[in-house]
Amino acid sequence: MLFNSIEFAFFLPIVFLIYWAIGYAKINDTLKLRLQNAFVVIASYVFYGWWDWRFLLLIAFTSFCSWGSGLLIRHSQPPLKGRRISSPKFWMVANIVINLAVLGVFKYYDFFVSEFGQLFGIDTSNLLLRIILPVGISFYTFQALSYSIDVYRGKIEPTKDIIAFFAFISFFPQLVAGPIERATNLLPQFLTNRRFSYDQATDGMRQILWGLFKKIVVADNCASYVNQVWATYDTQTGSTLLLAAILFTFQIYGDFSGYSDIAIGTAKLFGIKLMRNFNNPYFSRDIAEFWRRWHISLTTWFRDYVYIPLGGSRPDMSRAIARYGSTSKRVEHQKKWIIVRNTFVIFLLSGFWHGANWTFIAWGIYHALLFLPLILLGKNRKYTNQVAEGRLLPTWKECLQMLVTFALVVLGWIIFRAETITQAWDYVVHGFSLSILSMPMVITGLKRTLFFIIILLIVEWLNRHKEHALDIQQVPVIVRYAIYYIFVLCILEFGGSSQSFIYFQF
Repeated sequence: MLFNSIEFAFFLPIVFLIYWAIGYAKINDTLKLRLQNAFVVIASYVFYGWWDWRFLLLIAFTSFCSWGSGLLIRHSQPPLKGRRISSPKFWMVANIVINLAVLGVFKYYDFFVSEFGQLFGIDTSNLLLRIILPVGISFYTFQALSYSIDVYRGKIEPTKDIIAFFAFISFFPQLVAGPIERATNLLPQFLTNRRFSYDQATDGMRQILWGLFKKIVVADNCASYVNQVWATYDTQTGSTLLLAAILFTFQIYGDFSGYSDIAIGTAKLFGIKLMRNFNNPYFSRDIAEFWRRWHISLTTWFRDYVYIPLGGSRPDMSRAIARYGSTSKRVEHQKKWIIVRNTFVIFLLSGFWHGANWTFIAWGIYHALLFLPLILLGKNRKYTNQVAEGRLLPTWKECLQMLVTFALVVLGWIIFRAETITQAWDYVVHGFSLSILSMPMVITGLKRTLFFIIILLIVEWLNRHKEHALDIQQVPVIVRYAIYYIFVLCILEFGGSSQSFIYFQF
């Protein structure tokens, strides 16, 4: 079920009314909480099963394994000699292996088999499974993995409440495209009674409206131009290819951040607070700042569960110092090598998480190469505040920094959008030919699309310090409702052809 569909327009208010009817029923709080959580699970399974009911078995299996692993981790004993199967680490690793195996079969099996066959000249067509990729499998799998890891680390107590846990994994607003929630944030909210908050709900509606504008008005209109150009990229002028690359940059942002805004806003209607997933990434002054602001839930997931355990940017060099001495150049070289390794591991995994395609891996390597100089020079956290803090306009230096960073990101999105490495290379070569000086192709609605992109940038710039761009409670009531009305009209009148969310494929 799509957020931008008629079905969801009926689904959401029905679920909302039943959910809060249960919440205000005259029964004891414990029973009320369990009934609300059970209803969340049912509604979420209906939402997810709208695509293909068979995949409900998969998410139920993932949920059950992860819930059981938490209990086994906490109640198992430290390993005795010859009895390693009883250790907490065993159950954590077992859950990780099971979940990654399921993800691997559905998402990566055919890719590896095909590549193996091509590498050794073997016909592997009969070995391919050719199964449909379950929507959002990477999102809820990573959410499940974080739970067992956090239980093992002692950051959260395992829950015996299987209904609350199933609600945590399957909560429909963020089920298929994030944010990838942590159990430490979301699970406790399903273990405590919730009360309806008018202020929280109205803020959620504002965020949903902004998300729909970004998706339906900006992203879907950009998609019309982008898809047409990419289908015939080898015959287009350089200026047209450049414009299409820029429009795709806003398409994927409007599409994915729009989904996140709708998800976070919808969760607020149910008294649930989800983590922020985007924070004005195209106003970044370097690539490190961009990655702190883009798909925050995935970036921080890899940081906390992979990068830091590997040593991060401050690896433990005590053994090397003990062996070579604190002033040895070998220690410094070894430290830099570990930092380089960790950086590439993170970006390779990030690229591979997006899909079984060499273009995603190349995209990850590209960003690792951009990120590496900053982290080696210790400048990866130079910009942690909002650009032009306390000022309306940025300085010329900040403008140049944002422009350069944006250009680098656009180039990366070309690699991401391409179906093959060869196609990405051809697109760049054609794009930077002399024809880049010509006028780009113009189609119906292009000027309107560019206008809406400008509106998007202005609104987000003016509210860049807010939780979301339509958080305008300080504006006079008449003006505020006029703004809402304008955005609703834009959605109804200028919405592009309905497109599925890009990140559903991941």
